[in-house]
Amino acid sequence: MTQATQSPLVLGAMMFGTRIDETTSFALLDRFVERGGVWIDTADCYSFWASHTGLGGDSERLLGRWLAARPGVRDRVLIATKLGAEPVEPGSWPQRREGLSAGAVRAAFAGSLDRLGIDRVDLLWLHQEDRSVSIEETVGALAGLAADRFGVSNHPAWLVERGRAHARAIGVPPFDALQLSASYLRPRPGTLPPGVAHRFGMLSDEQADYATEHGMDLWAYTPLLSGAYDNPEKQIPEVYDHPGNTARLARLDAVAAETGAARGQVVLAWLLSRGIRPMLGGSKLDQLDSAFDGVDLKLTPEQSHRLDEVDQSSWASPYAGH
Repeated sequence: MTQATQSPLVLGAMMFGTRIDETTSFALLDRFVERGGVWIDTADCYSFWASHTGLGGDSERLLGRWLAARPGVRDRVLIATKLGAEPVEPGSWPQRREGLSAGAVRAAFAGSLDRLGIDRVDLLWLHQEDRSVSIEETVGALAGLAADRFGVSNHPAWLVERGRAHARAIGVPPFDALQLSASYLRPRPGTLPPGVAHRFGMLSDEQADYATEHGMDLWAYTPLLSGAYDNPEKQIPEVYDHPGNTARLARLDAVAAETGAARGQVVLAWLLSRGIRPMLGGSKLDQLDSAFDGVDLKLTPEQSHRLDEVDQSSWASPYAGH
């Protein structure tokens, strides 16, 4: 696997094994690899809300079956999984979840490796913050785990910095990736769009600036607003209905017309132009193919500037430096 052949698109496996059946999931995974996809993202809690048991694990188990059924494919893909958000028992989320204590981290990771059928993951994410334990305890539990890299999702920047500082102090690889929700449209301040269940789940100016200054990867979940940019049967969520986005949609429509691409494809290309890796959670092959075409789309500097300059009235771009 060479760097030149890798696609920046991440395949989100959230609904694999629950709402997306095994045959369809395998077809999506096969097409993903065929088109040069590398990163596959899952979590131990996926998808407890759609599972007949009320607990997660179905996505990891399906990926384990796919890896076992495709000899050699493990050498062509990178596996990322998350821990910390699995309910303690069915119906207990969010009040009772496994969290990020040292014992919970080690037990959850062992379960993920078992379900995936592998002995190592390429990136392990902390799924969401857990203030019931110190970040130092959590980071200490990562020492010795069979993961090449560590990242954080849905955490405030100050807590990420504290965790990174402790990792350096004890000789553990510090977090080097952030996973948050980001798209071209921006929700009204103080609101969270559908699919973002964490108060620090939206990529902010501060988080983006922090990632830039520290050379951290940025991954964006729900970049296409669950298809609302282009699917006439889906409405853009109400939290995005404000005057700032009226101007943004006008710019997006103009660039889409110039390139002959769909609005969602332009969004993916724009995110990549800002150094943000988009994650796709579609359930159909044509959606996956469209996303690959989007990340292959090259915006001209002038087009990127026009999409960016909508933010020039504020003191900084939301993704300054990317």
